[in-house]
Amino acid sequence: MTDAIAVLDIGMTNKKVVLYSTELALLDEKKRVFAPLMLDGLETHDLAAMERWFLSTLREYSQRFHIKAIAVSTHGATFVCTDSEGNPVAPCIYYTHEPSQDFHERFFALAGERKMLQATTGTPDFSALINPAKGLFFLNERYPRKFTSARWVLSYPQYWGMRLTGKPSAEGTYIGCHTFLFDWERGTYSSVADALGIRDKLSLPIGQAWEVLGTIKPEIAQQTGLPPDTIVTLGIHDSNASILPHLASAAGRDFVLNSTGTWCVLMHPVEKYGFEPDELGKVVFFNRSAWNTPIKTAIFLGGKEYEAWIQIIASLQGHASKDLPAPTQEDYQRVLKEQRYFILPEIVPGSGQFPGSIARAVENGKVFLLSEIEQGRDVPVFLKEPRIGQAVLNLSIVLQTEVALQRTGLAEGAEILTEGGFRNNSDYNRLLASAFPENSIYLTDLKEATSFGTAMTALAALNHIDPKELTRFIHIEKALVAPMLPSETLGAYRNAWHARMQKI
Repeated sequence: MTDAIAVLDIGMTNKKVVLYSTELALLDEKKRVFAPLMLDGLETHDLAAMERWFLSTLREYSQRFHIKAIAVSTHGATFVCTDSEGNPVAPCIYYTHEPSQDFHERFFALAGERKMLQATTGTPDFSALINPAKGLFFLNERYPRKFTSARWVLSYPQYWGMRLTGKPSAEGTYIGCHTFLFDWERGTYSSVADALGIRDKLSLPIGQAWEVLGTIKPEIAQQTGLPPDTIVTLGIHDSNASILPHLASAAGRDFVLNSTGTWCVLMHPVEKYGFEPDELGKVVFFNRSAWNTPIKTAIFLGGKEYEAWIQIIASLQGHASKDLPAPTQEDYQRVLKEQRYFILPEIVPGSGQFPGSIARAVENGKVFLLSEIEQGRDVPVFLKEPRIGQAVLNLSIVLQTEVALQRTGLAEGAEILTEGGFRNNSDYNRLLASAFPENSIYLTDLKEATSFGTAMTALAALNHIDPKELTRFIHIEKALVAPMLPSETLGAYRNAWHARMQKI
């Protein structure tokens, strides 16, 4: 049998089991989508159904491959409260749930002042339950007995690690990702953990992703047919898994990874942690890399924004979005020159770079709310022109990306590496190149970057080495993007777009 590494790559939409060779070649992949489990009107993760599928898939693979290690990566903003054996004792609620503005005010009354918390924990105030400490506070308010009964509060990757090994753990990339729970100066759990009363429910020490958590439990070996000595690593946050191959092979180059999908995550490795005074209160934060180094980060729901608007444009034509005619360069020049049409964020208010902004379109000065457009009550004419509508949409996503890049501390000469869904949007990338003439924009060919980075941690654990020693297995081709237009042609439209952002 071929030796293999299994990766459980758990995204918000797709759950995957991905197999790699011990030379990091992709061997096979299975994926599945799980509908939310509704409980008391809340969307929750169907942990039991997911676990059954993961184990049955591992069983299938065990008949064809000798799986030596398992590593887990998951989306962010998710914790699971368990008993001492790792069984969930409270629902695992989707981070997209928005309780109320009053809820957020109650949280900060308990946890502390927003800017102070951002300075110490590297975490800005997000909407909904995108800050995991808020999710735990919500659980405590909604299900106090269940919350109090928990022995462990586990980050999502470490929950799955405990299900596989029976051992609790904590890992730096997850604890350090906009949770409010990690104090950067002290290098351990923050005062918010004390405010929530969970410090003794959080595992110590906070380890690194390629540390071995343990071997699989006997019952897991029996259910899956995997060897009893199959190791499981600590697990890793998905964005940090995606940047890991780039960090391992950067060789000192300054770069920002533009990882695009439902979320666009702009990640800039920097030398030291800390905010400029005017950055506090803005949607910029610090990730903690797998090597415990700071990564200045800005995010927005770019993919979600794009899909919502492109579906509207397509439905107005009676076509599928893939059948829409592509904008021409002349279409972009017209939109930029006339400055009559704009699409403004945010689909989920408070989720991105423009807190307080509500998704809307503007045509000749008139505002059209997305909610009204979706219901067909009031639709701007430009959305009925498919090429123009797409041009306006791409410009909107590029301008949001531009703000996010600037907030990561992008410097002149640094490379911008686009991977993920927007890699296939040529207009987006060429407009981005137009917006940043002093930076090189590249498309990378690293497919399944999250899974690949996660597999690196498993291979490092098997070989008792640092992932940086695996650079011989990392092959990242970069394609330089040529700008669509001279950079100065964007200036007036950019200014007009931002001016309308102030008029909510």
